[in-house]
Amino acid sequence: MPQRMLLLDEAARYLHVEVTRLEKWVKRQEIPFESQGGRRTVFHRGELDAWASQRILSMQGKRLAEYHEQASAQTQQYLNGQAPLVCGLLSTGRVAPALRSHTKASVLRDLVAVAESANLLCDPKDLLNSLEEREALCSTGLPGGLALVHPRYHDAYLASDSFLIIGRVLHPLPFGAPDGKATDLFFLLCCLDDRLHLHALARLCTMCHTTDLLARLRTAEDAQAMSDAACACEGDVV
Repeated sequence: MPQRMLLLDEAARYLHVEVTRLEKWVKRQEIPFESQGGRRTVFHRGELDAWASQRILSMQGKRLAEYHEQASAQTQQYLNGQAPLVCGLLSTGRVAPALRSHTKASVLRDLVAVAESANLLCDPKDLLNSLEEREALCSTGLPGGLALVHPRYHDAYLASDSFLIIGRVLHPLPFGAPDGKATDLFFLLCCLDDRLHLHALARLCTMCHTTDLLARLRTAEDAQAMSDAACACEGDVV
């Protein structure tokens, strides 16, 4: 798939940061970029997204709070007064409290199957391939038994609308978390609008780090209770 090129100001908007900060990252070579003719700096959207997504997944504390606040301010115009971001992406049929997956490959397939059963996908194979490509770059598993799974690309052909799937496996499985521990909670985030993807990812990270969301998801009796817990915890961070 051809990768869209972003100019400096476009990349800054996509990352929800100021142009001056992006220029510092470029100067320090902390971010993937390409210099054209020695005068113009451009970014491959796919490379930029992978870099930014992994950076958000590694954030905690003050850095995560500041980034989430800035992203929220910059993307508020796109929400147009709708329901909170995460809760708006989550609805009936998008929570699976008893996945029988036993491997990384099978949980990706099962998460895609949940999205397919909710009539969200244009082509399930395309989404699965994009998830596998993203995991091949670096695992989205995090310490604490969770994974924030998302496709490598955020294009309209993947699904009929942006969505969030929450899955809980019956038996924790190895997913490549940096602490080496097994994972039992999975969030599959698919945002068709790339302006909202990093914001939604930061929102989920903030919810997982600063609320009791994970504990509530693990003890919830059914899909509705899990959905209610996610919406309540999002309210706590906004």
